[in-house]
Amino acid sequence: MTSRLKTPLRLVEDTGADNDAGMARILVTETIADGGLDRLRADGHEVDVREGLDRAGLLDAVRGAAALIIRSATQVDDEVLAAGSDLVVVGRAGIGLDNVDVAAATARGVMVVNAPQSNIVSAAEHTMALLLAQARNVPQAHAALVAGRWERSRWEGVELADKTLAIVGLGRIGKLVAERARAFGMRIVAFDPFVSVERARLMGAELLPLDQAVAEADFLTVHLPRNAETIGLINRELLLKAKPSLRIVNVARGGIVVESDLAECISEGLIAGAALDVFDTEPCTDSPLFSLPEVVVTPHLGASTREAQDKAGDAIADMVQLALAGDFVPWAVNVDAAEADEMLRPFLGLAERLGRLFSSLSIDDLSSVELRVEGDIAACDTRILVLAVLKGMLAASVDELVTFVNAPQLASEAGIDLSESKSSVAEDHVNLIAVRGGGRSIAGTLLDRTGAERLVEIDGHGVDMPPAANMLLISNDDRPGVIGTVGTLLGDAGINIADMDVGRVARSGGALMLIAATAVVSDDVLSALRSAPGVTSVVSLRG
Repeated sequence: MTSRLKTPLRLVEDTGADNDAGMARILVTETIADGGLDRLRADGHEVDVREGLDRAGLLDAVRGAAALIIRSATQVDDEVLAAGSDLVVVGRAGIGLDNVDVAAATARGVMVVNAPQSNIVSAAEHTMALLLAQARNVPQAHAALVAGRWERSRWEGVELADKTLAIVGLGRIGKLVAERARAFGMRIVAFDPFVSVERARLMGAELLPLDQAVAEADFLTVHLPRNAETIGLINRELLLKAKPSLRIVNVARGGIVVESDLAECISEGLIAGAALDVFDTEPCTDSPLFSLPEVVVTPHLGASTREAQDKAGDAIADMVQLALAGDFVPWAVNVDAAEADEMLRPFLGLAERLGRLFSSLSIDDLSSVELRVEGDIAACDTRILVLAVLKGMLAASVDELVTFVNAPQLASEAGIDLSESKSSVAEDHVNLIAVRGGGRSIAGTLLDRTGAERLVEIDGHGVDMPPAANMLLISNDDRPGVIGTVGTLLGDAGINIADMDVGRVARSGGALMLIAATAVVSDDVLSALRSAPGVTSVVSLRG
């Protein structure tokens, strides 16, 4: 990604946009529920719906788009990302990201978001539907009957009650499947190396090694992402350890189950059958599995409910709106930070504002900056606060939207090295965030009762006032009349003082004023203030 840094790193004149993307063109290449698109239009964006684009058409259409919304059919690789040089975000209306090169997007500073909770109920219900269809041979019996054959004895099935269901992947969908399977009286075992024994127990599942789970199962259902570790996971070698009664269900991703191995094992009677909604290559209309009467198949219908489509459209619209506004996006998959928990999230705005204020302190050397986090929030994963501070610091120094994805890269290009330190103890506040570097510092907190932002320290001097968009930090001699002179100069310029904090600076024998102004203070007024009797320095802070 080519950044466009202004040099030196200083606050530039405010255009009123506050680094907001404003109205943007959003390219939509697949069918998305109207509700979500209407929300984007209502937010002032141009929604450009172009379904059925071929490769050349996609490369042409993505040029100039700030956002790209897709489902599973559109392939977003580095060539597409290069053509979409203005892209801020790629939104996948669904869970899987097999068709998006996330690494290439990250390298180019493009956020990738999905809707991980939009279809979990639909996928879990479809899993149960296939589980029952496989157990009772529903589609086979239906096909025979409508063809004029009454084959009651041929399609004898099995009950789910008292059978063992192995769930491979005990995430959001796996958990819902476990809940529903328990209602059928099934015993639940599971394999998931990322789930603790205690958490599995709370779901009513017994964690087992994969080999043992397969060996004990009467039914096995897969709920894993497709990646290098999971492709080919369910193969012939593993299925040789299964009971002949095993039936496999896959509503997750194609390729996790080796289809050729599965067909052979069913044909040889090593396992009893399978039900598949997903395939290694899609669309799939020809497979050795299709000729087997023990197999039930559907054409990737796991998320194909009206409710799931509406949820996915609404969710991805919300995520794209946040990304285009430069806000924190909960479902960004390539942000180098954990999702902010409920304790930490209120501090994101404060951290970004402190970064903006800090960047306007006329610091010559930003090669070593420290974020200090103190108090209860220090126990959280605070990497997102680091990104928020970087966003604030860079917002006025680059002529492109700064996001949680591209902030680290832009900071590196600007020579900014932001380190982090923590302490569980904050001396004067329950929680404190401080930014320090180049001999300057600024710190803030949130008021306990209201959650309102509060500046509590600048350059080692204690203050107590809310941050504002336009602030003045004035150092002056500790003598009568200086405050009145400052007030008169601002008043003559039509600028009111919304808030003010005044105090002595013991180490220098001088005084300090922190003023929240009601408007931007022009360069002429700043020059007049700097020339006023008793005033030693004036710094314009923009928050």
